[in-house]
Amino acid sequence: MPPRLIRDVIRNQTILTMAPTATVRAAAREMQRSRVGAVMVVEDGALVGIFTERDGLFRVLAAGLDPDTTPLSAVMTANPSTITADRKLGHALHIMHDSGFRHIPVVERGVPVGMVSIRDALGSELSTFEREVVAKEGLGEILG
Repeated sequence: MPPRLIRDVIRNQTILTMAPTATVRAAAREMQRSRVGAVMVVEDGALVGIFTERDGLFRVLAAGLDPDTTPLSAVMTANPSTITADRKLGHALHIMHDSGFRHIPVVERGVPVGMVSIRDALGSELSTFEREVVAKEGLGEILG
């Protein structure tokens, strides 16, 4: 089976976007309704940030902020790493693994067109990725 392109992964996706002024509570409700773990924060049509369930936990709840009054702009990751739809899913997995995050926005000329999450790796890409990580770690030990 050939590696999947991101455009194939996001083909039927309905993306969730919100304004930077939206509250954390509103974002959490939309994420729950949409059954997603992240929302892309968009201003004037362009991606300006990403807010994830981990941000809600660590940057809001653990910090003691009020989700009803805290805007996404205060707790989102601004200018997140992104990827284009013409790349392979495996490339997105490597970016997420190396950077320690679970979601990566897919953009075309700065405009969000989809979201790849670590869940999308269920399938042949996961086993290929795991082999590549082991090989990479082995190389790191050799070059040490």
